[in-house]
Amino acid sequence: MVTGAAGMLGTHLVQRLLDTGARVRGVDRRGSAVPAHPRLEHVEADIRDTAAMRRAFGDAAAVVHCASALPSYPADVIRSVIVDGTQSVLDAAGAAEVPRVVQISSTAVYGLPKIVPTTEDHPREPVDTYSEAKADAEVVADKARADGMCLTTLRPKTFLGPGRMGLFAMLFEWAEEGRNFPVLGHGDVRVQMLAVQDLVTAIESALAAPPDVAIDTYNIAAADFGTLREDFQAVLDAAGHGRRVVGVPARPAVAVLSLLQRVRLSPVYGRLLYKLLADSYVSIAKAQDRLGYAPAYSNRDTILATYAWWREQLHAPTGDGNGNADGITSREPWKQGALAAAKVLF
Repeated sequence: MVTGAAGMLGTHLVQRLLDTGARVRGVDRRGSAVPAHPRLEHVEADIRDTAAMRRAFGDAAAVVHCASALPSYPADVIRSVIVDGTQSVLDAAGAAEVPRVVQISSTAVYGLPKIVPTTEDHPREPVDTYSEAKADAEVVADKARADGMCLTTLRPKTFLGPGRMGLFAMLFEWAEEGRNFPVLGHGDVRVQMLAVQDLVTAIESALAAPPDVAIDTYNIAAADFGTLREDFQAVLDAAGHGRRVVGVPARPAVAVLSLLQRVRLSPVYGRLLYKLLADSYVSIAKAQDRLGYAPAYSNRDTILATYAWWREQLHAPTGDGNGNADGITSREPWKQGALAAAKVLF
C-alpha cells in the first residue's frame, strides 16, 4: 500500500514494486500516474479520511506513507496534510493490523543544524511551518511505534530524478536559455541531495529488514556530493552555452529574497535560503550499517539525469511551459515570480 502514489516519489515506488512482482494498491487524491497493470489497484481518496484509509489498508502487508505537502502550500494545509494525514494513516494501519509501516519524513526536522554531518540523534529543531509539521508527524509515528507498531522512519534529503521539477526547473530553464545562474556568496557550501531511485531502494530495504532493524529512524542521502557551484555548473556545462555560476553578495540577496517571499513574489522560502548559506549534509552511516544502504548516484549524477529528463519534456510540459505553473506538486515547476524578471541580469 502506497500513499501519495500519484506523486513523484510514489510513482517511482509503485513502478519499482510492480517490477519486482509485488501486488500494489496506491492511494492519492489524483489518478494514478503509472500505466494500468494487472497487479496495480488505485484508490482516489484523501489520506485524512481515516475510514477510507481503513478500507484501503484492509489486506495490506505493508504501508509506505509517502503522501505529504510542499513548503509552498498554505500553513494550515501543510499541518493538516502532514500531521493530521499521518495520524489518520497510522490509525488506519493500526486498526487494520498492518504488519509493517514505512514513514517518509525529511531531514527538515533538524531545522538548520550547525553540526555536519548531522546524525539521527540530533534533536528535532524545526524552524518553519513545514519542518514543524514534519517533526510533529514524527512524534505521531513515535507514539505508534511505542504502542507496538513495526514502523520505520526514513529522513531523506531533497530528492531529485525524472518527474521532479519544483524550484529546480528554474535552474534548468535558465541553463537552457543560455543564462548564467546565481548562487549566494561563493557557492562553495556543500549541500547534499538524493536520487529518487536511491530513496526507493532504501524503502525496499526497510520493508525487507528484520523488525529489530526496521523499528528505527534513518537518514537517507547521497554519499558523493560536491558544492552547489560544482553541481549547478555541471548543468550549465550540459546546456552547452558556455555560461557560468555567478556568486551574488549573500546578505543583500537574502534580505531581498526574504522580502519577496513575504509578499509572495518569490518561491524561495526562508529555510531554503539559509540552508544555501552553510554546509548542509547528514550522516548516512546508520543506514549503511543497519539497512545495507548503498546509494548508487552522486549529486552530479542525479541533477544531470533530472536535467536530461526535463529537456525531454520541453515539448510536452506540465503547466504552461513558462515556469508559471501553480507548483502544487513536485512534478510541476513553481512560479518564479519576481525572479523571472531577474533573468535579464544574467
